[in-house]
Amino acid sequence: MTGALTAAMAGDPTDPELVRRARAWLSRTFEPGDGEVVRWVERTGPVAAVRALVAGTAPAGARRRAAPRAGADQSLADLDAAARVGARLVVPEDDEWPRVALHSLEVAMHVQGGPGDRTTALVPPLALWVRGGPRLDELTDRSVAVVGSRASTAYGDHVAAELAAGLAERGWTTVSGAATGIDAAAHRGALSAGAPTVAVLACGVDRAYPQTHRTLLARILDEGLVVSEWAPGCAPLGHRFLVRNRLIAALSRGTVVVEAAARSGSLATAKRARDLGRPVMAVPGPVTAATSVGVHQLLRSDQEVRLVTCAAEVVETVGRLGEDLADPPVGESTVRDDLSDVARRVLDACPVRVGVPPERLASIAGCAELDVLRVLPVLELHDLVERVAGGWRVTPPTRTRSHRDGP
Repeated sequence: MTGALTAAMAGDPTDPELVRRARAWLSRTFEPGDGEVVRWVERTGPVAAVRALVAGTAPAGARRRAAPRAGADQSLADLDAAARVGARLVVPEDDEWPRVALHSLEVAMHVQGGPGDRTTALVPPLALWVRGGPRLDELTDRSVAVVGSRASTAYGDHVAAELAAGLAERGWTTVSGAATGIDAAAHRGALSAGAPTVAVLACGVDRAYPQTHRTLLARILDEGLVVSEWAPGCAPLGHRFLVRNRLIAALSRGTVVVEAAARSGSLATAKRARDLGRPVMAVPGPVTAATSVGVHQLLRSDQEVRLVTCAAEVVETVGRLGEDLADPPVGESTVRDDLSDVARRVLDACPVRVGVPPERLASIAGCAELDVLRVLPVLELHDLVERVAGGWRVTPPTRTRSHRDGP
């Protein structure tokens, strides 16, 4: 097998198809998130890296990591398997590569240095298996990650869906992990608004995890994308979800956490986003809910985490400065809001049950009787006061409603 691979890699190292096959082989051979390997491939080039591994001249660390899988070449089989399900391998050499979004991972990798822990290291992917019609770079250009608890509540599901739908209406793509709970609610919210969404998996793009989300993933693929660093057929192993988190954070302009227990994996995604310099937002929940403990702790422990309650506030955080401002919440206006100072004082002076004369109202309100006589007709016109035996009083609520409803 190594002889056949050597022959296959004998061509021009800049040939696009040879580069794609080399990266497909590297994608299967190495587990994603290995900074030492990625830095070496970046320096050497993917084709030269494969040649060196096959020839045994690669650095000791790379040879050791590749040893369990380097003896087999599934690159063509993986590319064929991807093509059968409508997927493709997008590589850094392609125009479709989301280089702007992933540049933060490249910077972080060189700043960190050293091998690091794969589950937390900020490392760019060697390649991305992408399933779906849209271009990856275009769909993630204006995107927000919405993540949260798998054991979500009805409140959390509702908020996540509303956020995603609101983002879609404003032209933003929702990115999430297609897990149960908040992830699924966010994807469904975007789909309900007729917008594409991006699911980043911790397994091959030809697999559905969990199995119950097979229909959801099929709906996502109608207009959106399913993305993974793992080759077709790869299983959703536990550590891969932790590695996957950095990609969700990197492909988005900001991350929103909707419900998270004290040890929720979504908090790890938020930390990856924060480490990449991306905005982190959190939706508060009931103080009695265990599913919001992690969210509240995130808000308490980091002053840079923004509290958000709607899509407009999310867009204000990640959008263009001065252009994507959210309107401040405004309560329902009433007639009382437009009253003058004297009218307010006279209204406050009016009793609820019995009527009192204008001179008495003037004494209580601390204004001239002439001013009282001037504002009483205005208050009566708005059904705020009424004239009864003995003077003026506040119009009873039931009477006010009946007057406003009409005959």
